[in-house]
Amino acid sequence: MSQLTRATEPAEIRIPYGELRDLLASKLEHLGFAADRAHLCASMFADATLDGVYSHGVNRFPRFVRAVTSGVVNPAAMPELVSRFGALERWDGNSGIGNLNARQSMACAIQLAREHGIGCVALGNTNHWMRGGAYGWQAADAGMIGICWTNTMANVPPWGSAEPRIGNNPLIIAVPRKQGHLVLDMAMSQFSYGAVESYRMRGQMLPVPGGFTTAGELTRDPAEIEKSHRHLPIGYWKGSGLAIMLDLLGSVLSGGLATRQIPSDPERETRVSQVFIAMNPASVGPVEKIDEIADALVTDLHAATPLPGERVRYPGEQVLDIRKQNREQGIPVNIRILEQIQKL
Repeated sequence: MSQLTRATEPAEIRIPYGELRDLLASKLEHLGFAADRAHLCASMFADATLDGVYSHGVNRFPRFVRAVTSGVVNPAAMPELVSRFGALERWDGNSGIGNLNARQSMACAIQLAREHGIGCVALGNTNHWMRGGAYGWQAADAGMIGICWTNTMANVPPWGSAEPRIGNNPLIIAVPRKQGHLVLDMAMSQFSYGAVESYRMRGQMLPVPGGFTTAGELTRDPAEIEKSHRHLPIGYWKGSGLAIMLDLLGSVLSGGLATRQIPSDPERETRVSQVFIAMNPASVGPVEKIDEIADALVTDLHAATPLPGERVRYPGEQVLDIRKQNREQGIPVNIRILEQIQKL
């Protein structure tokens, strides 16, 4: 590995993208991954980190390796088509590699959208897809509008309870645009579990309250939220209701497990249900119209007067900024995480 440059945060170092990807790929090959699948899987972890989604990129890699070695993830398994009707398909992930299963599912949805104008792939019996936004960017890069979501283990209390019964089910919506895609990547809690962990590891408070203390008080302290296991749903009862419906739709369409059936141990979370939808705007009108509408929306947003210390951004804009910076300066990696990976 070439000489590493120190980042502004003393707990981190910056690593060139290619070196990080190759390090992760080498660890996966030692686990028995085929070389091409090890490279693609590692690239997806590195891409998430490149785009600033550290919680679901390199920070998640040691847990992913533990899932493989414990048998939760079967690196040799491939997804299988179960049934299809027109633009709708149901697949079984066979407990395979979550991010590769998800990438293939969105690719199938994109192909269906090219044939039918819209495509929907429901995937059951799969594993954690890591960074959900990756599949929104995948759809947008193909010129498609993309929508996808996954259920999770029960890790968020439904509104009106302190007991985790619903999943922090991520939802992604992506619209292609030449000057930069608009990609919304959001969990059903104010902050995902990975984001809370990242703030705690950096010794930072959350910018706004993200959950409750064990005494039931709203807090910005990530350690307190991890202790209470009470994450705050987005929009309070509205986020709770949306999480429930995403779980229901995912399990119904895929024929897979619902949140209540998924193991509640983060190290054993498996057999989740996911849905991938692609829509081809070119099938209903000129593609130039998409940019015209999206550009006008972005221009209008940027014309809004920002609050002191704030910046008005469209979904995905910050990702493009971070991606550019990390390509130029190297990807920031927590030293402790890097040491764990090197010892795997």
